Amino acid sequence: MLRQVMTGLDVAVENPRALQHVEGRVGYLCHSASVDANVQPGIVCMQRLFGSRLRALFAPQHGLATDAQDNMIESPDFFHPWYQLPVFSLYADTRVPTPAMLQEIDHLIIDLQDNGARVYTYVWTMVLALEACAKAGMPVTILDRPNPLGGLRVEGNMSHPDFRSIIGWYPFPMRHGMTMAEIALYAQAHWQIPVTLTVVKMHGWQRAQYFDQTCLPWVLPSPNLPSMDTALVYTGTVLFEGSCLSEGRGTTRPFELIGHPQLQVFPFVERAHELFRREGIAGCVLRPAVFTPTFDKFTAESCQGFQLHVTDRRVFRPWHTGQWLLWLLWQHMGDTFSWRPPPFEYVYDRLPVDLLNGSADCRQWVEQTGDAAQLTAIELAGRADFMRMREKVLLYKD
Repeated sequence: MLRQVMTGLDVAVENPRALQHVEGRVGYLCHSASVDANVQPGIVCMQRLFGSRLRALFAPQHGLATDAQDNMIESPDFFHPWYQLPVFSLYADTRVPTPAMLQEIDHLIIDLQDNGARVYTYVWTMVLALEACAKAGMPVTILDRPNPLGGLRVEGNMSHPDFRSIIGWYPFPMRHGMTMAEIALYAQAHWQIPVTLTVVKMHGWQRAQYFDQTCLPWVLPSPNLPSMDTALVYTGTVLFEGSCLSEGRGTTRPFELIGHPQLQVFPFVERAHELFRREGIAGCVLRPAVFTPTFDKFTAESCQGFQLHVTDRRVFRPWHTGQWLLWLLWQHMGDTFSWRPPPFEYVYDRLPVDLLNGSADCRQWVEQTGDAAQLTAIELAGRADFMRMREKVLLYKD
């Protein structure tokens, strides 16, 4: 289902009246994927719309140019020599816009491309910016963009406040099925963030659409999300960040390739496909693979592993699949398997896998039971309340 979509930025470029409410000095929270339909940088569009009123740029994790790697690799503030604007990093000494930063502007415009996962930090960078602007009495405008995974499917357990981090500031499921603007409205309504908020909606987007059905250009929103193929598996395979296995960073197929130098991959893949048949895990297959990461875990070491291929996105459940693969690896690798130790995303007293899951329940399920009914119970706890609250803020109802 190909359907031309206009992002909030495209709408504003075509009809500047969409931003006529923006007064005074403007700040723009963006990154390299903040582009229009012609791949023009959003910063250029903002300068054309606001001229000298555009006073500051704000950058999330991975930096304005999306060149920094993951997990506490910070990007500094700097002055951009081409745009002649200060760039304030929201992934450095602070993850929250400071009063000094906000003194430079009167209105913040947020234009970030999300990937549809709770653990993608851009969601929480936006939420923390909303909180800071609410305290400062500053209005915010969201230029909305598609959820690459569509807006129908919700998957994964609700994160718990005890595991708060920049990959889960408030309770939220792994695959939320919401756009950034919808999450901002959810934050305003249900997390009691009293910010003055305006949304520039997309035109033409339907909830059933994946990103590759929008006719929009894919610009990688982070260094290890190079394609739609990666986005499809990410909400399940990102869990491997919390394990001893490589999640494929340092290869051209991050999050699709999973491996370890001591993994006996052929018997593992055979066991995995037996598991898939037994548990009704559909829409994907594993292909035995060997890869050598150029950075991150096992740099320059040969890893035996597998590539996760999605064969039918309509029935593929990435979070569900990822949990079962972790359980099977726990069984298959024995003492070779271990959980990655802290620190992780500025948290020093929690296991990274628990932060990724937003709970210790899934890890304990892997270690203790592997019972299908229990995994379903973990996933659905709190889901009904979330869906009820989510429904109230959805902007696009096909």
